[in-house]
Amino acid sequence: MRRALLIAAITFCASGCAATLSDDKVRDYSEDGLYLFQRGKYRDARESFEAALALRPEDPGLLYNIGECHDRLGNAPKAEQCYRQCLQQSPNLAGCRHALVVLLVRSGRRPEAVQLVQAWLASEPRLAAAYVEDGWLYHQTGDLPKAQGRLQQALDLEPHNVRALTEMGLVYEAMQRPDRALTLYERALEGDPKQLEITDRVNYLLTTGAGRPRPE
Repeated sequence: MRRALLIAAITFCASGCAATLSDDKVRDYSEDGLYLFQRGKYRDARESFEAALALRPEDPGLLYNIGECHDRLGNAPKAEQCYRQCLQQSPNLAGCRHALVVLLVRSGRRPEAVQLVQAWLASEPRLAAAYVEDGWLYHQTGDLPKAQGRLQQALDLEPHNVRALTEMGLVYEAMQRPDRALTLYERALEGDPKQLEITDRVNYLLTTGAGRPRPE
């Protein structure tokens, strides 16, 4: 009798339990991939993310992660393919869009990168991340005033946007305004304290004597 009840219970929850087990596996593979990626084991990380994607093939975040692994391994064509597939499913995934823009610029295809960002701005004129990306492009060419203007537009739309604050800080550093950069970095860290690179920037600026900006 107990055996019959056990079989009935398994049959009853089969679909729900299978979904739960699948979700658990996806999470485990993803966490393993992230752990390996952070330690520079990009090939192993890619395999973990691919295992997760096999269980959840419509997840754009996993495509992005796999693309990042290919990028770190020097396989730019495969990375680009993954990034574009990701953006087809989730056009406003800012991290993926930035990764693709960086890849295009690095590959000597800056006009394509500009076109990609301009199309994003046209389709999402109220999205802070699109203005941040355009600001980043201007910064890369040394056009600091335009970079500053675009980043300010991003902050007008989303005052606590961590990347906008960070990129604006980098622009102010390039403009020899470490005081303003320091304030922006500290605001960025309030939003995301785990940014080790920004923490390093703050510590560096403090050791060089940067202080809080004075009223103008």
